[in-house]
Amino acid sequence: MRSLRQIAVVSSVAFALAAASAAAHAEKITIMVGGATKIIYLPAKLTEQLGYFKDEGLDVDVESQPAGVDAENELIAGAVQGVVGFYDHTIDLQSKGKEIETVVVFGQVPGEVEMVTSAASATVKTMADVKGKTLGVTGLGSSTSFLTQYLAQRAGVSANQFTMLPVGADNSFIAAVKQGRIDLGMTTEPTVSRLLQTGDAKVLVDMRTVEGTRAALGGTYPASSFYVQRAWAQAHKDEATKLAHAFSRTLNFIATHSAEEIAEKMPKDYYGNNKDLYVGALKASMPMFTKDGRMPADGPQTVLNVLSAFNPSVKGKHIDLAKTYSNDYLPAATATASK
Repeated sequence: MRSLRQIAVVSSVAFALAAASAAAHAEKITIMVGGATKIIYLPAKLTEQLGYFKDEGLDVDVESQPAGVDAENELIAGAVQGVVGFYDHTIDLQSKGKEIETVVVFGQVPGEVEMVTSAASATVKTMADVKGKTLGVTGLGSSTSFLTQYLAQRAGVSANQFTMLPVGADNSFIAAVKQGRIDLGMTTEPTVSRLLQTGDAKVLVDMRTVEGTRAALGGTYPASSFYVQRAWAQAHKDEATKLAHAFSRTLNFIATHSAEEIAEKMPKDYYGNNKDLYVGALKASMPMFTKDGRMPADGPQTVLNVLSAFNPSVKGKHIDLAKTYSNDYLPAATATASK
């Protein structure tokens, strides 16, 4: 009996050493995030913090770029293997002859909020009131600019009846509000909570929930996601599958843990000296995340509708939506994450 136990111990040690060796010799995978501290992209850093990449035997380096378009360019150049950004980039790039596919959907909705400054809130009650106003977006040609124009169009206001001003995100967005350079603007958490806390702006259109997004856009709008070049995924199916499994596990963790528990796992510089605000922003954002990384059935068409209306690269083009995403790399079922 003792010899059997000894054999079992030796075998388990050997297995652990083999797993450690495999991880040590794994090819480094670099993932670029279009603004890592944004809560819409939370699963990227959280997966690293939870150790799920290492559990899969992967050597992953998570880096951050302030804008999604910069991360996209790094992917196309082959400088990084994957990007965490908005799903709509896969549609935009297909129209330009690039084959990119989302393999994990983080957010089934944009997580974006159209905020109206307190000064303008007396006259702006809905998007139908934005005529003659200046609306802040992260950048011209960005996802926020297309969404802004689409929201206005659905309210009967054409793009030539208001001005869009690129003001970036986070602190630069807040500065634009405080300085009165914009009347409204589209941003995400935790910026939304910061502006609500100071009283500088109010929520006009809330796309942090499925209900709010369907009311605003007519369907779910898959946004934050993990995407790669299709050729890379096909040539590195094992790595793509392991990455998808790690992210799926994180999404399940988010679904089964409180905002306080999730915040505990994040680096301190993500919430600074105001952890309570960060927790509050997390609570407001958690409904946006998928539980397993799968693409919502009505999502791709809703995104295409928005881009076809205002993105000159996509308008009038045939887009094969089936090539913009894949659920094939995800696990058949995600085991419940342990607390």
